[in-house]
Amino acid sequence: MKSDRLQGLSLGIFTELANRKQKVKQQGRKVIDLSVGNPDLPPHPRIMSTLSTWAQDGSKYGYTLHAIPAFNPAVAQFYSDRYNVDLQPNQEILQVPGTQDGLFQLALSIINPGDYALVTDPGYPIYETSVKLAGGRVYYIPLTEENGFFPRLDQIPESILKKAKLLFINFPGNPIPQLAPPSFFEEVVFYAKKFDFKVIHDFTYSELVFDQERATSFLNIPGAKEVGVEFNSLSKTFHMAGCRIGYVVGNMEIIQALSLLMSHTHYGIFYPIQKAAKEALKLGDSFYRSHIRIYQSRRDLVIKELKKSGWDVMNPPATMYIWAKIPLSVSSTEFCYRLMEDTGVVLTPGSAFGKNGEGYVRINLVQPEVQLKKAMNLIHHFLLKQGWV
Repeated sequence: MKSDRLQGLSLGIFTELANRKQKVKQQGRKVIDLSVGNPDLPPHPRIMSTLSTWAQDGSKYGYTLHAIPAFNPAVAQFYSDRYNVDLQPNQEILQVPGTQDGLFQLALSIINPGDYALVTDPGYPIYETSVKLAGGRVYYIPLTEENGFFPRLDQIPESILKKAKLLFINFPGNPIPQLAPPSFFEEVVFYAKKFDFKVIHDFTYSELVFDQERATSFLNIPGAKEVGVEFNSLSKTFHMAGCRIGYVVGNMEIIQALSLLMSHTHYGIFYPIQKAAKEALKLGDSFYRSHIRIYQSRRDLVIKELKKSGWDVMNPPATMYIWAKIPLSVSSTEFCYRLMEDTGVVLTPGSAFGKNGEGYVRINLVQPEVQLKKAMNLIHHFLLKQGWV
């Protein structure tokens, strides 16, 4: 039995991949999973030490209900240091139990049945799902190679723009690892003001940018706080995915709406995790440079090995993903299932992220280099077997 709001929702792609992966394992094949963006690196020792120390305090196992007093100021300082953005800790910052949960609850806080939301295609699935579960309607903005994988707001019908309530954007992006220049965000602010919609920027991969470049915070753009918020997470930057802690910053009206809903659904995040998160936000440049070097080296290895196989893929400027056009005349799902069954290498089909993701796969850099090299060799032999190389 399903509620009406669940009609039309399929099983999440990562659950489907996990089920097939389990069958492959049961057949005795070793699996190299490059599908889920689950960081394989451990947190910084200071993070683990803080978590361990506070976990020994038996008085810290009750409900926290909200952020500990030191958390919001730590986020404000982080934004000031990294992006030159000033935030009011008590009004413009809200702690959330991971951005996935925060994004879902935000849609429930803002969207009324029938409201339109603008969602990129391909895009991270929770954007679309959250809107639909809130009773809203989705208008898909195609991201294609021809438009540089940027949403063309000028190609959206004015009738839709006038009805839109939210725009979801994500740079550096997942699944398409694209960086946005300030000029793009300036255009977004212009359209949001002109057509009176709010902007939700998912900034989860803010610190995973390569080649000595830096990501731009949407809130660094004049007028951005008037029209939107920015979500960020400690999952990817600080390798704390299982801790489920993040935050949303920016527009006070949006934050107040989300805070009101969470006051009915949320009992706070485990105190030791909050203390560890506060410590993470203070780690500084040397930490960011260190983890960027690891992922950049992995990226370079994978790109080099794929090109040896004749698979010429885009060189991503950021994130832990490679967005690759598949080299065979099959669907992205069939490609991934065949590859998994033949080699044990697990990739994510691009179609999992929307209609315009068809024809691509997402490759994750979430394994040590020795495993990545092994996976690329297996892919090479798979392509030979298919007669492509």
